[in-house]
Amino acid sequence: MFTENANNIFVRSIEDYHKWDNVDQPMANPYAAGSLDALLYEKNWVDAVQWHLEDIIRDPQIDPVKALEIKRRIDRSNQVRTDMVEYIDSYMLDKYKDIVPAADARLNTETPAWAIDRLSILALKIYHMNCEVERTDVDQAHRDACQKKLDTLLQQRVDLSTAIEELIEDIEAGRKYMKTYKQMKMYNDPSLNPVLYANKQ
Repeated sequence: MFTENANNIFVRSIEDYHKWDNVDQPMANPYAAGSLDALLYEKNWVDAVQWHLEDIIRDPQIDPVKALEIKRRIDRSNQVRTDMVEYIDSYMLDKYKDIVPAADARLNTETPAWAIDRLSILALKIYHMNCEVERTDVDQAHRDACQKKLDTLLQQRVDLSTAIEELIEDIEAGRKYMKTYKQMKMYNDPSLNPVLYANKQ
């Protein structure tokens, strides 16, 4: 199953990242360059780094200059994440390009890659919630509360994985079709962000 493989790749990426737990650690992708597996691994690695950047920037003692530096890094990371999703969608579009949709085929609310994006983030939530469950420096009430949240996240992964599998099956059968839109991050574009283009005048 596609999602079983994707979830395993996400787990591997997260575990690899936490061998160093360093947002500046270079990624060593273990999968063949250009493969879908490599794309999925890189996508999750980017998500993992951004997850920890979001933690760092919330430090109440952080130096304001450092915080601004991290905020701009997060902005760049968001653009990379969007690009990665579009790469995955491009892979899917090419894979299913010869499938002729049925006359009554419907458009899904999101593409497979955007659903996969949510699955990648969910893998990070599960990993970190499990860490909370296993903490020994907190009371049992904290661990119990986190266990309930973890149970919900695990069920969400089952449900989301099922939904993605059904979407892929529908696309393969021509019951649904893919349509992609290039995401436009306006805040990164000097021609679209009013603050940036005002400074040019």
